[in-house]
Amino acid sequence: MKKFLIIFLMFFFNLNNLFADDRVKELNKLFKDLKTTNYSIASKIEQEIWKMWSTHPNDENLTILLNEGSILVNQSKYNQAIDIFSKAIALDPSWAEAWNKRATVFYLSGNFEKSQKDIDKVLELEERHFGALAGQGLVNIQLKNYNKAIKSYKKAKEIYPTMKSPDMMINQIKELIKRQSI
Repeated sequence: MKKFLIIFLMFFFNLNNLFADDRVKELNKLFKDLKTTNYSIASKIEQEIWKMWSTHPNDENLTILLNEGSILVNQSKYNQAIDIFSKAIALDPSWAEAWNKRATVFYLSGNFEKSQKDIDKVLELEERHFGALAGQGLVNIQLKNYNKAIKSYKKAKEIYPTMKSPDMMINQIKELIKRQSI
C-alpha cells in the first residue's frame, strides 16, 4: 500500500509539472503572437493571457477566491478585497495574478507604496505582465516619479505593441512634466 501511495504521489506531481510546462509553453506562444500589429488579433490574445493569468494553474479554489475578490473590488469593498487577495497570496505566493489584484486594490485605495511593492512582486514572478507595468506607470504618476512611469509604459509597449494606453499615458506624462516646469 505504501509503495502504491508513493507511485501515485510521483505520478500526481509529474502530472502537475506537465500541466505547468504546458501552461508556460502556451503563455510563451501567446506573448510571441501578441507582437502582432493587428489590433483585433492582439486584443483576442490579450484576453487569452488574462484568462490564463486569472486561472490558478492547479487549484480551482484559488481561482474562485480571486473571482470573489474581484467582485468585492467592483463593489468598492476594498478592505474585504485586500483580505481575500492576501489569503490567495498566503495560499500560493508564487501566483502573480493574486499579487496584481491586490496591487490594484492598494492603488484604488490610495496606498501607492504598497501597490508598488506588490507590483514589484508581480514583475518578479511574471516580467511580461503588461497590466502590472501599466499599473506601475499609474502608481509612479501618483508618486511623481514621471521618468519611471514612462519607462514602465515603454516596457509594456515592448511586450504588447498594440496596447493603446502606453502611448496615451506617455504623452500625458510629458504634458504634465512640461506644465510643471513652467
